[in-house]
Amino acid sequence: MGQAIGSSLPLAVGVALSPVPIIAVVLMLTSRRARSNGPAFVIGWLIGLAVVGAIVLSVAGPAGASKSGSPATWVSWVKIVLGAALLLVAVQQFRGRPKDSDEAALPKWMASIDSMKPLTVLGLAALLGGVNPKNLLLAVSAGASIAQTGISGGEQAIAYAVFALIGTIGVGTPVVIYFAMGERSAKMLAALKDWMGRHNAVIMSVLCLIIGVKLIGDAIGGLTG
Repeated sequence: MGQAIGSSLPLAVGVALSPVPIIAVVLMLTSRRARSNGPAFVIGWLIGLAVVGAIVLSVAGPAGASKSGSPATWVSWVKIVLGAALLLVAVQQFRGRPKDSDEAALPKWMASIDSMKPLTVLGLAALLGGVNPKNLLLAVSAGASIAQTGISGGEQAIAYAVFALIGTIGVGTPVVIYFAMGERSAKMLAALKDWMGRHNAVIMSVLCLIIGVKLIGDAIGGLTG
Protein backbone atom coordinates (compact mmCIF):
# COMPACT_ATOMS: atom_id res chain seq x y z
CA MET A 1 0.00 0.00 0.00
CA GLY A 2 2.94 2.31 0.60
CA GLN A 3 3.84 2.14 -3.08
CA ALA A 4 0.27 3.08 -4.03
CA ILE A 5 0.25 6.07 -1.71
CA GLY A 6 3.70 7.17 -2.83
CA SER A 7 2.83 7.00 -6.53
CA SER A 8 -0.25 9.19 -6.02
CA LEU A 9 1.36 11.84 -3.78
CA PRO A 10 2.61 14.13 -6.59
CA LEU A 11 -0.84 13.96 -8.16
CA ALA A 12 -2.45 14.88 -4.83
CA VAL A 13 -0.20 17.93 -4.56
CA GLY A 14 -1.33 18.92 -8.04
CA VAL A 15 -4.96 18.74 -6.91
CA ALA A 16 -4.22 20.66 -3.72
CA LEU A 17 -2.59 23.55 -5.59
CA SER A 18 -5.72 24.72 -7.38
CA PRO A 19 -5.65 28.54 -7.42
CA VAL A 20 -9.23 29.28 -8.55
CA PRO A 21 -10.91 27.05 -5.92
CA ILE A 22 -8.62 28.44 -3.22
CA ILE A 23 -9.58 31.98 -4.25
CA ALA A 24 -13.25 30.94 -4.15
CA VAL A 25 -12.87 29.62 -0.61
CA VAL A 26 -11.20 32.83 0.53
CA LEU A 27 -14.03 34.89 -0.96
CA MET A 28 -16.56 32.68 0.82
CA LEU A 29 -14.76 33.27 4.09
CA THR A 30 -15.38 37.00 3.69
CA SER A 31 -19.11 36.52 3.07
CA ARG A 32 -21.90 36.59 5.63
CA ARG A 33 -22.21 32.78 5.50
CA ALA A 34 -18.50 32.16 6.05
CA ARG A 35 -18.91 29.77 8.97
CA SER A 36 -21.19 27.44 7.00
CA ASN A 37 -19.99 27.91 3.43
CA GLY A 38 -16.30 27.38 4.19
CA PRO A 39 -16.73 23.87 5.63
CA ALA A 40 -19.40 23.08 3.00
CA PHE A 41 -16.89 23.79 0.25
CA VAL A 42 -14.29 21.48 1.79
CA ILE A 43 -16.84 18.67 2.18
CA GLY A 44 -18.09 19.12 -1.37
CA TRP A 45 -14.51 19.06 -2.71
CA LEU A 46 -13.90 15.75 -0.93
CA ILE A 47 -17.16 14.33 -2.31
CA GLY A 48 -16.17 15.26 -5.86
CA LEU A 49 -12.81 13.54 -5.53
CA ALA A 50 -14.39 10.52 -3.83
CA VAL A 51 -16.92 9.99 -6.63
CA VAL A 52 -14.21 10.06 -9.30
CA GLY A 53 -12.05 7.70 -7.26
CA ALA A 54 -14.89 5.25 -6.68
CA ILE A 55 -15.61 5.08 -10.42
CA VAL A 56 -11.97 4.69 -11.46
CA LEU A 57 -11.13 2.06 -8.85
CA SER A 58 -14.27 0.06 -9.57
CA VAL A 59 -13.31 -0.09 -13.24
CA ALA A 60 -9.53 -0.39 -12.92
CA GLY A 61 -9.27 -2.30 -9.66
CA PRO A 62 -9.83 -5.84 -10.94
CA ALA A 63 -7.48 -5.34 -13.91
CA GLY A 64 -5.00 -2.77 -12.65
CA ALA A 65 -2.05 -5.12 -12.50
CA SER A 66 -0.90 -8.11 -14.47
CA LYS A 67 -0.64 -11.57 -12.93
CA SER A 68 3.03 -10.93 -12.23
CA GLY A 69 2.13 -7.84 -10.21
CA SER A 70 3.57 -5.41 -12.77
CA PRO A 71 1.43 -2.59 -14.23
CA ALA A 72 -1.14 -3.73 -16.78
CA THR A 73 -0.34 -2.52 -20.28
CA TRP A 74 -3.62 -0.62 -20.63
CA VAL A 75 -2.89 1.36 -17.44
CA SER A 76 0.39 2.58 -18.91
CA TRP A 77 -1.37 3.68 -22.10
CA VAL A 78 -3.98 5.51 -20.04
CA LYS A 79 -1.16 7.32 -18.26
CA ILE A 80 0.37 8.36 -21.58
CA VAL A 81 -2.96 9.81 -22.72
CA LEU A 82 -3.55 11.60 -19.43
CA GLY A 83 0.03 12.89 -19.36
CA ALA A 84 -0.31 14.25 -22.89
CA ALA A 85 -3.58 15.91 -21.93
CA LEU A 86 -1.89 17.59 -18.97
CA LEU A 87 0.89 18.85 -21.24
CA LEU A 88 -1.75 20.41 -23.48
CA VAL A 89 -3.35 22.07 -20.44
CA ALA A 90 0.08 23.38 -19.42
CA VAL A 91 0.63 24.96 -22.84
CA GLN A 92 -2.87 26.44 -22.85
CA GLN A 93 -2.45 27.93 -19.39
CA PHE A 94 0.97 29.38 -20.19
CA ARG A 95 -0.18 30.95 -23.45
CA GLY A 96 -3.22 32.44 -21.73
CA ARG A 97 -1.34 33.91 -18.79
CA PRO A 98 -1.92 37.62 -18.08
CA LYS A 99 0.76 40.02 -19.23
CA ASP A 100 2.88 42.28 -17.01
CA SER A 101 1.92 40.37 -13.83
CA ASP A 102 -1.71 41.55 -14.05
CA GLU A 103 -4.26 39.55 -12.12
CA ALA A 104 -6.15 37.11 -14.32
CA ALA A 105 -9.87 37.58 -14.81
CA LEU A 106 -11.79 35.35 -12.39
CA PRO A 107 -14.79 33.22 -13.41
CA LYS A 108 -18.07 35.13 -13.52
CA TRP A 109 -19.75 32.81 -11.02
CA MET A 110 -17.48 34.18 -8.29
CA ALA A 111 -19.51 37.40 -8.35
CA SER A 112 -22.43 35.52 -6.75
CA ILE A 113 -20.43 33.83 -3.99
CA ASP A 114 -21.80 36.16 -1.31
CA SER A 115 -25.38 35.02 -2.00
CA MET A 116 -24.66 31.28 -2.22
CA LYS A 117 -26.22 28.94 0.33
CA PRO A 118 -24.34 25.96 1.81
CA LEU A 119 -26.06 23.38 -0.41
CA THR A 120 -25.16 25.35 -3.53
CA VAL A 121 -21.59 25.67 -2.30
CA LEU A 122 -21.47 21.92 -1.66
CA GLY A 123 -22.50 21.15 -5.24
CA LEU A 124 -20.15 23.76 -6.70
CA ALA A 125 -17.21 22.38 -4.74
CA ALA A 126 -18.03 18.81 -5.82
CA LEU A 127 -17.89 19.93 -9.46
CA LEU A 128 -14.66 21.88 -8.97
CA GLY A 129 -13.09 19.03 -7.03
CA GLY A 130 -13.97 16.16 -9.33
CA VAL A 131 -15.09 17.41 -12.74
CA ASN A 132 -12.89 20.36 -13.67
CA PRO A 133 -10.40 19.17 -16.32
CA LYS A 134 -7.18 19.44 -14.32
CA ASN A 135 -8.53 17.68 -11.22
CA LEU A 136 -10.33 15.04 -13.27
CA LEU A 137 -7.13 14.14 -15.11
CA LEU A 138 -5.15 13.98 -11.86
CA ALA A 139 -7.79 11.97 -9.98
CA VAL A 140 -8.11 9.45 -12.80
CA SER A 141 -4.31 9.21 -12.94
CA ALA A 142 -4.17 8.64 -9.19
CA GLY A 143 -6.79 5.92 -9.37
CA ALA A 144 -4.93 4.20 -12.20
CA SER A 145 -1.61 4.47 -10.34
CA ILE A 146 -3.14 2.96 -7.21
CA ALA A 147 -4.92 0.17 -9.10
CA GLN A 148 -1.82 -0.87 -11.01
CA THR A 149 -0.04 -1.84 -7.78
CA GLY A 150 -2.32 -4.87 -7.51
CA ILE A 151 -3.19 -4.36 -3.83
CA SER A 152 -6.58 -5.40 -2.44
CA GLY A 153 -9.71 -3.32 -2.91
CA GLY A 154 -9.72 -2.18 0.72
CA GLU A 155 -6.12 -1.05 0.52
CA GLN A 156 -6.82 0.75 -2.73
CA ALA A 157 -9.65 2.64 -1.04
CA ILE A 158 -7.37 3.67 1.82
CA ALA A 159 -4.63 4.79 -0.58
CA TYR A 160 -7.10 6.86 -2.57
CA ALA A 161 -8.53 8.35 0.64
CA VAL A 162 -5.01 9.55 1.50
CA PHE A 163 -4.76 11.06 -1.99
CA ALA A 164 -8.11 12.84 -1.57
CA LEU A 165 -7.24 14.20 1.88
CA ILE A 166 -3.91 15.58 0.69
CA GLY A 167 -5.65 17.00 -2.37
CA THR A 168 -8.00 18.89 -0.03
CA ILE A 169 -5.23 20.67 1.87
CA GLY A 170 -5.28 23.61 -0.56
CA VAL A 171 -8.94 24.50 -0.06
CA GLY A 172 -8.96 23.35 3.55
CA THR A 173 -6.07 25.50 4.78
CA PRO A 174 -7.89 28.88 4.41
CA VAL A 175 -10.85 27.44 6.35
CA VAL A 176 -8.57 26.26 9.15
CA ILE A 177 -6.86 29.67 9.24
CA TYR A 178 -10.25 31.41 9.38
CA PHE A 179 -11.55 29.36 12.31
CA ALA A 180 -8.22 29.46 14.15
CA MET A 181 -7.54 33.19 13.80
CA GLY A 182 -10.98 34.72 13.33
CA GLU A 183 -10.92 38.33 12.16
CA ARG A 184 -7.13 38.40 12.33
CA SER A 185 -7.04 36.05 9.34
CA ALA A 186 -8.50 38.67 6.96
CA LYS A 187 -5.19 40.22 5.95
CA MET A 188 -3.45 36.87 5.49
CA LEU A 189 -6.28 35.43 3.40
CA ALA A 190 -6.48 38.56 1.25
CA ALA A 191 -2.76 38.32 0.52
CA LEU A 192 -3.17 34.63 -0.41
CA LYS A 193 -6.07 35.45 -2.75
CA ASP A 194 -4.14 38.23 -4.48
CA TRP A 195 -1.04 36.07 -4.96
CA MET A 196 -3.03 33.12 -6.30
CA GLY A 197 -4.97 35.38 -8.66
CA ARG A 198 -1.81 37.00 -10.01
CA HIS A 199 0.08 33.73 -10.58
CA ASN A 200 -2.80 31.36 -11.35
CA ALA A 201 -1.80 30.57 -14.94
CA VAL A 202 1.88 30.07 -14.15
CA ILE A 203 1.13 27.78 -11.19
CA MET A 204 -1.22 25.69 -13.31
CA SER A 205 1.13 25.45 -16.28
CA VAL A 206 4.14 24.41 -14.19
CA LEU A 207 2.15 21.83 -12.24
CA CYS A 208 0.59 20.30 -15.34
CA LEU A 209 3.96 20.23 -17.11
CA ILE A 210 5.75 18.45 -14.25
CA ILE A 211 2.99 15.94 -13.57
CA GLY A 212 2.34 15.32 -17.26
CA VAL A 213 6.01 14.50 -17.86
CA LYS A 214 6.02 12.25 -14.77
CA LEU A 215 2.99 10.29 -15.96
CA ILE A 216 4.46 9.77 -19.42
CA GLY A 217 7.81 8.73 -17.92
CA ASP A 218 6.13 6.24 -15.57
CA ALA A 219 4.10 4.84 -18.44
CA ILE A 220 7.16 4.38 -20.65
CA GLY A 221 8.89 2.63 -17.76
CA GLY A 222 5.88 0.34 -17.32
CA LEU A 223 5.75 -0.53 -21.01
CA THR A 224 9.46 -1.20 -21.40
CA GLY A 225 10.21 -2.66 -17.97
